[in-house]
Amino acid sequence: MTNLRKLMLEELQRRNYSESTIRGYLRAVEQFAKHFGKSPDKLGPDELRSYQAYLLTERKLAVGSVVARVAALRFFFVGTLKRREFREELPYPKDRRRLPTVLSLEEVARLIDAAGNLMRRTEVSLLKVSDIDSQRMMIRVERGKGGAGRDLPLSPALLETLREYWRWKKPRIYLFPSGTHKRGPERPISDKTVWYACKETAIHARITKHVTPHTLRHSWATHLLEAGTDLRTIQVLLGHVDLVTTARYLHLSQRHLQTVSNPLEHLQLSSASQVSRDYHRKKDK
Repeated sequence: MTNLRKLMLEELQRRNYSESTIRGYLRAVEQFAKHFGKSPDKLGPDELRSYQAYLLTERKLAVGSVVARVAALRFFFVGTLKRREFREELPYPKDRRRLPTVLSLEEVARLIDAAGNLMRRTEVSLLKVSDIDSQRMMIRVERGKGGAGRDLPLSPALLETLREYWRWKKPRIYLFPSGTHKRGPERPISDKTVWYACKETAIHARITKHVTPHTLRHSWATHLLEAGTDLRTIQVLLGHVDLVTTARYLHLSQRHLQTVSNPLEHLQLSSASQVSRDYHRKKDK
């Protein structure tokens, strides 16, 4: 490990970033340096500008992926090297945000029949046996979104499924321990494993929509809203810091969209048969 990589790693660790974020940030800076064949601290604004354009126009990465890499480079130059002027050289690309995919209840049922879970993939991979509280019927998420812990309701059906799984695998510490020697004994599975499992399950369930672990979160939140759960409760369950983030599920809820009263319907308009076909706009004299 180079001194520069070690310095950035320490800066990330002392800010208590998650393992997946640390891994992603280090990889992003490594790829930036490899692109130019130089140490990243020897590169400047010109390289940053051309690299960001390269990611968007040539690599054609999704805006979200580029935003994640820009965040990593910002951390490296501003947080690690203390070059605060570089913040202006690393603007986040504008995201023409599309509404996320939402599965119907029938599609969710098909997915769960094959496997499935409704939390973030990192949260699933880090679940411990002790996080399952059958007395309170809660699942404790110790390191959730933004690093904050929270409780999620545990349904009787899910509890029975987890008990059956425990009798089969008998995990000791992590609920889903890694099966590879590379990660070591009593280590959790990788969050990538959860991602691949979700993709394979969607194929097995013959769901043609683009399905990721995050799709399950979006679907779960939307179905909670349609069932009458208030936004504040959904915010707590999802671990959102800002209620504005949770409010976007209003755009996904069919029940809420269908109950919106269109003000045009209350206007007293003539019927189509009463409108003269000979009407022409008067010309200015």
